[in-house]
Amino acid sequence: MERDPVCGMTVDPDKAAAKVEHSGKTHYFCAAGCAKRFQQAPEKYLQPAKTQSAPSGLVNLHTASKSAATAAAPATMDARQLHQSSALPAVAEALRAPTAEKTAAREKQVRYTCPMHPQIVQVGPGSCPICGMALEPMDVFAEVEADPEYDSMRLRFWLSAALSAPLLVLAMFGESLGLHVAPTLLHWIEFVLATPVVLWGGWPFFQRFWASLINRSPNMFTLIGLGTGAAYLDSVIATVFPQVFPASFRDMQGGAPVYFEAAAVITTLVLLGQVLELRARQRTSGAIRALLNLAPQQAHRMAAAGSERDIPLSEVQPGDLLRVRPGERIPVDGTIREGASAVDESMVTGEPMPVDKSIGDKVIGGTLNASGSFVMEAERVGSETMLAQIVRLVSEAQRSRAPMQRLADKVAAYFVPAVIATAVLSFLGWMLLGPEPHFEHALVAAVSVLIIACPCALGLATPMSIMVAVGRGAHAGVLVRNAEALETLAKVDTLVVDKTGTVTEGKPRVTGINVFAGSGFTGDSLLSIAASLERLSEHPLARAVVAAAEEKHLQLAAASEFRATSGRGVEGVVSGKRVVAGTASFLREQGIDLPAEVHTPNPEQDSSTMTPIFVAVDRRTVGAIFVSDRIKPSTPEAIRALRADGIRLVMLTGDRRAVAAKVASELGIEEVEAEVQPQQKAEIIKRLRDQGRIVAMAGDGINDAPALAAADVGIAMGTGTDVAIESAGIVLLKGDLRGIVRARRLSRATIRNIRQNLAFAFLYNTLGIPIAAGLLYPFFGWLLSPMLASAAMSFSSVSVIANALRLRKAAL
Repeated sequence: MERDPVCGMTVDPDKAAAKVEHSGKTHYFCAAGCAKRFQQAPEKYLQPAKTQSAPSGLVNLHTASKSAATAAAPATMDARQLHQSSALPAVAEALRAPTAEKTAAREKQVRYTCPMHPQIVQVGPGSCPICGMALEPMDVFAEVEADPEYDSMRLRFWLSAALSAPLLVLAMFGESLGLHVAPTLLHWIEFVLATPVVLWGGWPFFQRFWASLINRSPNMFTLIGLGTGAAYLDSVIATVFPQVFPASFRDMQGGAPVYFEAAAVITTLVLLGQVLELRARQRTSGAIRALLNLAPQQAHRMAAAGSERDIPLSEVQPGDLLRVRPGERIPVDGTIREGASAVDESMVTGEPMPVDKSIGDKVIGGTLNASGSFVMEAERVGSETMLAQIVRLVSEAQRSRAPMQRLADKVAAYFVPAVIATAVLSFLGWMLLGPEPHFEHALVAAVSVLIIACPCALGLATPMSIMVAVGRGAHAGVLVRNAEALETLAKVDTLVVDKTGTVTEGKPRVTGINVFAGSGFTGDSLLSIAASLERLSEHPLARAVVAAAEEKHLQLAAASEFRATSGRGVEGVVSGKRVVAGTASFLREQGIDLPAEVHTPNPEQDSSTMTPIFVAVDRRTVGAIFVSDRIKPSTPEAIRALRADGIRLVMLTGDRRAVAAKVASELGIEEVEAEVQPQQKAEIIKRLRDQGRIVAMAGDGINDAPALAAADVGIAMGTGTDVAIESAGIVLLKGDLRGIVRARRLSRATIRNIRQNLAFAFLYNTLGIPIAAGLLYPFFGWLLSPMLASAAMSFSSVSVIANALRLRKAAL
């Protein structure tokens, strides 16, 4: 890897955008712009003592501060360091209750970046100077942060809506409602109602419009600024100086048409879109916040004399001895030095069954200590813990966006200059070649072009279809949380599915009982005596045994002298008999012999996919109860339908390879990745995407969150964890994989509808703009007035909306 001497970014020489030879050395650059600046003054960038500062208060992505909690000057760092620092420096600090001073200082230090242009980084919220999108926070904290931009946009929207509603009614339906107002007075009333909406409510859009001109980056806000600005200014001139318009465009009283309602309503609708976008961004941050809250706020540190002292999590250092009590979450990653327990690691593995831990075993921060107490040695703390790595993976993947999001800007890059050029040319053409009065005709033609080119139909084409499709999906049990996910789902050719909770039920159940010959027990009597003892245990496998007995309505006896050995088994006295239940090694430690071979009740069942609980009565093994996780009844049908649709299926799980292979074999899934960690899941997703695959990931657990966010489309089970749901673009409310089939049908129907809307919008602009410019005047004497341009603009929007509403009847 090489370092770009201009911006400090780490560059792969094989993928560098440009390279320059200087003083016998080759320098590599991340972009052609950096190479050009280097060629102009190479010595300036080769002086190591100098640090380049970014213009306009923007911080270069690769010279950002290493910590969001310190106010240190920007320092050059490579991409790997930055990725580690983007979300993680806040982890330790976030888990402590902040003081007012810390909160105030932190608000000044939170960095925001553009999801489409990650080189744009600034302290505090704002909009991207390139595309105009709202910037997203790079650092997320455990507690909910105030979002001043969301509060501002929401206030602007509600006040604008309150003024736009009566304005629209007055302008469009005033006469039909019996409101007989003089045209001149009516125009002034509309002016009073529309001015606050356009100038105050729409002020952020005019700022973005101006930024797009300054940065020579035309985008959708350029169109919005042109359209609303032209409609408003034309209306103001028509209200104050109606005589400047040709007589053919004025009414009997000498007044000219105004378009205040169009300017105000467009502004209000765009504000609504911004409010919804910012609100969705808050929900996205909630996924990371939920992950941060998995770690405890404090740890019990052991002193040399054996005493304990509670300390904040941020004060834990590698080498510290920490006490973890039953029911508590493990504070950091480390190794058990004293004691034993069963640890629920479903956060990492996705598997519901706790893992037995004893001296020398590794434990992971954020996982749940299910039973025993132990002392651990802290090894990885702060940003080095696995929980922090999961936070980083989710944060980075959520900020990434699909390439199709750039479509609107690509279209605008050509469309906006074309509209401006057409308006200018039409103005000049009418000034030089048009009939008298030259200026008035030129002004009308130019304004008509800008009004008819206002991106109403273009702007509504996609969101209206998505809005209707979201409602239709909800009725079918498919909750769409991300518009891009719905658009991309139809193109997916590879589906990666988690096993536990997605393909299977995610709940351990008794799937068989094997009574050994000569024991004198039946299946029910063995289950009854085991459940009588296990109901005093809190272990998930014990609860599965008790649940099976309750389903059969078996009579349970009282147990005495109960004793549990964490993660290994239980023993006690039931109906005067000494009963031991647990693992094979636990029984052997009690001096109890086991049969040489233990078979499952059904010879067709694979014992490697089950967890046996051996039961001994009065020191003689009488049988085994097998517990496993069953495949959901709806899964086989869903898998068949997806395979018939040409989808490549891959099972991805943290469970044992034998268990995963058996489940995959039963379902006909040929590709299996087992015993993988959360970060490995995300890496596998990225590897598939690098192969050119369009990948969807279906999962339900915390351990699936990074992979869900890294996939082109994340699909979460509605029965899963909140973190998984927040990381996904689509949620199957019933936790049924058949919902993916319905979601793909909805996606295809939505894409067809969007293409129809876009085709109509572009056709409308292609035909409408030349007519507004006066193309037909030399042949037919037709000149489109701004009033007709506004009506045509409204008609195009109504047509797009009507077409989108057809999705309500889409067959799923």
